[in-house]
Amino acid sequence: MIKINFEKILFQTPRLLWHVIFWVVFISFFSLVYGSFEEDYSHQFLVLSTDALVQIPVVYMAIYGLMPRYLFKERYGDFFLYLVLLILVGSTLVWFDYLYIQRPIFWPDDTWETAIVNVGKILKYTTKIYPVVALAIVIKWFKYWFVQQKNTARLAQEKLNAELKFLKAQVHPHFLFNTLNNLYALTLKQSSHASEVVLKLSDLLDYMLYEGNADSVHLGKEIKLVEDYISLEKIRYGDRLQVSFDVRGDVRNKMIAPLLILPFVENCFKHGASEELDESWMSIDLAVKEHFLTLKVENSKSKNGIQEDRFEYKQGIGLKNVKRRLELLYPELHELNILDTEESFLIVLKLNFLNQKT
Repeated sequence: MIKINFEKILFQTPRLLWHVIFWVVFISFFSLVYGSFEEDYSHQFLVLSTDALVQIPVVYMAIYGLMPRYLFKERYGDFFLYLVLLILVGSTLVWFDYLYIQRPIFWPDDTWETAIVNVGKILKYTTKIYPVVALAIVIKWFKYWFVQQKNTARLAQEKLNAELKFLKAQVHPHFLFNTLNNLYALTLKQSSHASEVVLKLSDLLDYMLYEGNADSVHLGKEIKLVEDYISLEKIRYGDRLQVSFDVRGDVRNKMIAPLLILPFVENCFKHGASEELDESWMSIDLAVKEHFLTLKVENSKSKNGIQEDRFEYKQGIGLKNVKRRLELLYPELHELNILDTEESFLIVLKLNFLNQKT
């Protein structure tokens, strides 16, 4: 099936050609209408062509003079006042065109006398001016409105793209800051796990540099990133942190925005592995069913400073960042809930993959 790109045809066709087409169609249409009365189409075409000698400058004065100066600037009163005056001047010129061009050429035997300034005839001849002027104004207004809508949509999209780039750029330093802090803590303890952390950090950096800048990545790669991050955190916290990570469903051919799941897991570690807790736990459950993903991230919390923890949990940089990215990338395609109980925080994210490319 052939798809016609009307926008491309409209804006890439030379403007002069469109104007020629407009006048040829306009004159031909009324030549057929008036010519059908006496079946003299060529005669009417010539008569209407001489009318166009006046109609053309009047139309272009209206659409390129009055519309940009008054109508597009919302000076409606001035626009309609000058438009009426322009139409009256045009109809007067059409009347003179009839007297000194059409009458001698097309009706040389017509000898009836009439005043040069005939108000009745001039008002009657407005019918040869205002229809074509009104049609041209409507076309010009529609084009102006369409271009304005297109520019508004383009600017809005550019703004969203800029915001997304900014948010994505924030993910990297925030994640790196936390990971390097972990590495620093291990080196202070002279832990044998420090080299393992460096290796995994290298893999994570590779992911962020080459995958994190893409619009979307395979869900399996995002899960692998989370697994590597969990491994790093397990090295840091050791046995006092119990982590459960469960993935269910078919993750093949599913695409997701990069670094979208990690902030939830990172936030979970930040608040669920408090130094105040001798034993802390967290549960990460990711389920995929057809076009839907459900992520549940739950962590234990300290009983001390609950109010402060609650505020930090909901207002942290990573969580605020990912909330905004979800709003931009998955509008009306996601649901995010944060549940606060006496012993734990629970985040539930539901995401629709339907519009994601595989």
